[in-house]
Amino acid sequence: MTGRRCAADKDVMGLFDFLKKKGDAPLAGAGARPRQDNPLAAGPVTRLALDTEAERERQREIARATAAKIDEIELEMTSAIFDDDAWSGNRRPPAAAVSSTVGAAGMPQTDQNTDMLLGPDDLPDAAAAPSSAHVVEEAAILYANDQLDAAALLLRTSVHDSNGGAGERLPWWMLFDLYQIMGLDSEFESIAIDYASHFETSPPTYHPFAETSRALAGPALDGQFSGAIPTASLSGRLDDGDDARAQLARAQAASPSPLVRFEFQAITQVTPPGCALLLEALQALRKAGRELVLAGADHLVAVLRPMLAIGDRGAGEAPWLLLLELLLLTNREKDFEETAMDYCVTFEVSPPSFEAPPHLAVSLAAASLPRHVAQGPAAASDRFLLPAVIRGSSAALLAAIADHVADRPALVLDGSRLARIDYAAANALAVHLRALAQDGRDIVLRDLNHLAAALLRLLGVGEQVRLYAHKY
Repeated sequence: MTGRRCAADKDVMGLFDFLKKKGDAPLAGAGARPRQDNPLAAGPVTRLALDTEAERERQREIARATAAKIDEIELEMTSAIFDDDAWSGNRRPPAAAVSSTVGAAGMPQTDQNTDMLLGPDDLPDAAAAPSSAHVVEEAAILYANDQLDAAALLLRTSVHDSNGGAGERLPWWMLFDLYQIMGLDSEFESIAIDYASHFETSPPTYHPFAETSRALAGPALDGQFSGAIPTASLSGRLDDGDDARAQLARAQAASPSPLVRFEFQAITQVTPPGCALLLEALQALRKAGRELVLAGADHLVAVLRPMLAIGDRGAGEAPWLLLLELLLLTNREKDFEETAMDYCVTFEVSPPSFEAPPHLAVSLAAASLPRHVAQGPAAASDRFLLPAVIRGSSAALLAAIADHVADRPALVLDGSRLARIDYAAANALAVHLRALAQDGRDIVLRDLNHLAAALLRLLGVGEQVRLYAHKY
């Protein structure tokens, strides 16, 4: 028995040898155990408290159970990381929730707000989940018939109903859009707090739709711009070469458009002269009161930052000033102030002050852009801006769309300014787009508010046209 215990003790000691640092000196006498017939030499701490085979077996069972429990916890944590429902408080999605993610055609539906998380492909909006479909459809019809108060009441009741749509995000997003269309900032902030608490996420920010008051009461298209958006699509190495100058000149050319669009997502490198050229164009447009859409602004900021270091004047002032201009245009005041202080220390000048422009630039993530629009200047002019209000037959608008797409294989309609579209106009637009799609054209509606997207989907537009609502 004594021999077996000695062998067991040697095995246990061997298990813990890997915990010693490589540089540790061996313990004195570690290579030999004291004789068992000398109890004084053994001492009270040289033997484990395993005096019987039964005790050793019990300790082994405890170790195995502990290891199994650790494996179970690690598996649960790993599952939670990749399970969206785990973040909203549900440990396991019920079977009904799983089945509701499959549409009538047997294809999985995608979350309207997480298409960037689903892979590189640009995925269109999904239809509403079955439990909230009737609320979404009724709210869309009320919105189309100018019954905005009734639509707001329906959606507000739905999101607060624990047995209804409270666990689904689409009714919340529709309510957010409706409050911004109606200009109800206090109601928006209140429901945003509830949304953040319910879904354990950051609350959305209130951004009223452009020309909101006219969207509710104004005439159909009088005085409202719609049409192709002047676009500067910059790619590769940003310098002061002919290509960059031509792109920026086209964006600054006289145009009835209140918007100018810049696409930065394909820029891989910037030079100080290129920074100076782009800075000059952005400042000129801002001072002229033009509204800017900056696609891939965060990407360009990320390209600029590695060039800049406090105290290093090697890159010159232009990259610093371009970075400050981008932070100013996108209303990132805190980042602006911190960068301005770094610029002040580096060049020993007074720091520039933050003055919000009259029209804040709309900043779009590069991953949210359709591929055929984000691939360079050839596709930049495909985007057609829809007006803030579309009512009635909208014959003039449909004729303008037809002229725009006449010699193009693809059509991208920009709905970022669209606040109101009534039922007659939505139906006319649906018929027109289906006819264009039958000719083999790729047609996309981008940045729609969630009410307009639901209405067009209800009219069957989503069967042949890709619909993308804006993100919260």
